[in-house]
Amino acid sequence: MRKDSTPGLRRARACVAALAGFFCLVAAYESALAARVVRVYEVEVRNADSPAALQDALRQVLVRATGRRDAGSDPALAGIVGDAQRYVASFRPGASGNTVVVFDGARIESEITAAGRSVWEAERPFVIVVLSPPPAPAAADSVRRTLEQAAAIRGLPITQAPLPLTDELGVELDRAALLQSARRLGGDAVLVGRGDNAALNGEWQWTLHTAFSTESWTGPLDAGVHGAADAFARVNDGTMSPGEEPALVRIEGVATLADYASVVRLLDSLPGVRQVSMEEAAGSVVTFRVLARGGAQRVSQALSGASQLAPASTSGALLMYRLRQ
Repeated sequence: MRKDSTPGLRRARACVAALAGFFCLVAAYESALAARVVRVYEVEVRNADSPAALQDALRQVLVRATGRRDAGSDPALAGIVGDAQRYVASFRPGASGNTVVVFDGARIESEITAAGRSVWEAERPFVIVVLSPPPAPAAADSVRRTLEQAAAIRGLPITQAPLPLTDELGVELDRAALLQSARRLGGDAVLVGRGDNAALNGEWQWTLHTAFSTESWTGPLDAGVHGAADAFARVNDGTMSPGEEPALVRIEGVATLADYASVVRLLDSLPGVRQVSMEEAAGSVVTFRVLARGGAQRVSQALSGASQLAPASTSGALLMYRLRQ
């Protein structure tokens, strides 16, 4: 068997193999990110032949599609609700004899935009919900159903998880530490609810941690999910733009797959972003192509609050950052 003649050639081949493995892992990671898709335009109804049932279903769709709680009663969207049958794409059998109505998403989005309202993309932040103290076993199912029902109404992907809120000394963890724990579970944000196990129907103190901000409010159990969806919808409204444009984002210091995963998740979570893909990689410098409403200007504005990135020199339309370690 012929052997490599020089150590340099062996090192070069090892680098090529390692790089190929890296890109395979990158592709697998990007595929996993695409799984957080909400079925915005599908609603299960009891009587699909009823015009009133179709209108109620379309009201639910408008709430999910815009991210706004009042969308179903918004006068600007009343015409869509009033002609619900026109937006039905298909039917299919649902659970317990119900019917799943599939509405024409592209047509509805066009009507929403024409009415001067924004559309929330189907790929949405995955929120890890942490309750403190955790619900007692007897109440756990009821709590889970309440949270999941609110999440289904708003079209917000959530899961409950017992993430630690303090370190080993009992000190409250900061936003960065909580988000790091959430990312191990595939989460993009953390919603913390603090309440009283003896009064699950009472007031809770809610805090939402995202890559860009922390905000708090009070309310009952379902108010946590509704408040989180409201927060994401407000950011989404602020990025409303007539069209989508690509932006190139170059980031230095992306030395490991973990670094890459962190950066992709950050870019993917930006409001108004439709797609994130790798344009070029050279050493620890990676350039991403980000398709977003408002293009480079909106991406730059959104990244101004990202603690993970430090702005570097700019070059025309190319946005340049350095990953903080």
